[in-house]
Amino acid sequence: MQRIIAPSMLSADFGHLDRDTRMVDRSAAQWVHIDVMDGVFVPNISFGFPVLAPIRRATTKLLDVHLMIVEPEKYALRFVEAGADLVTIHYEATADPAACLRAIRAAGARAGISIKPATPVGVLRDLLPLLDLVLVMSVEPGFGGQSFIPEALDKIRELRTMIDRAGTATLIEVDGGISARNAREVFEAGADAVVAGSAVFKAADPEAEIGRILNA
Repeated sequence: MQRIIAPSMLSADFGHLDRDTRMVDRSAAQWVHIDVMDGVFVPNISFGFPVLAPIRRATTKLLDVHLMIVEPEKYALRFVEAGADLVTIHYEATADPAACLRAIRAAGARAGISIKPATPVGVLRDLLPLLDLVLVMSVEPGFGGQSFIPEALDKIRELRTMIDRAGTATLIEVDGGISARNAREVFEAGADAVVAGSAVFKAADPEAEIGRILNA
């Protein structure tokens, strides 16, 4: 099974965003993760289109944009236009996730959906044909630096079984509290990709830490 790491720019130094993005670009990381928060769906605000554009210019790697916003259907296509290669919405944030996923795909990007820790994976069964990715939150969304919720491992295993039975090519991504200490068990549970923020950008050597997480 492939292993993908997507360093989260939410933990980067915003005063040196170009430098940190270029570090990720030359590293072994395959994706760059962008957390968009609106202060409504989650109790925090991050960044939007103006910040995505310079990140897009500073990397050739896949831009993995995670929308933690209400009514993502209003903005998802604008993120595709700004350079997102993969746009992930939250199941809990929209009344019609299927329509939003179809619109993202029609715009030429990959479509993903994320679920909070309390949301069961079974709610996604009928959506799997529309999903390039499912993002399992292993912390409560909205803040970096939280500890990994161990119960997420059971959700990853359940989701892997559900995807395999459905026969789709849907990837599983996990976000929250990921480091070199637990990445191995997350990948072994069935994840294809992990998001790492604080573990990467607070490391003495972020580029080397990316490699340690990938090879955990």
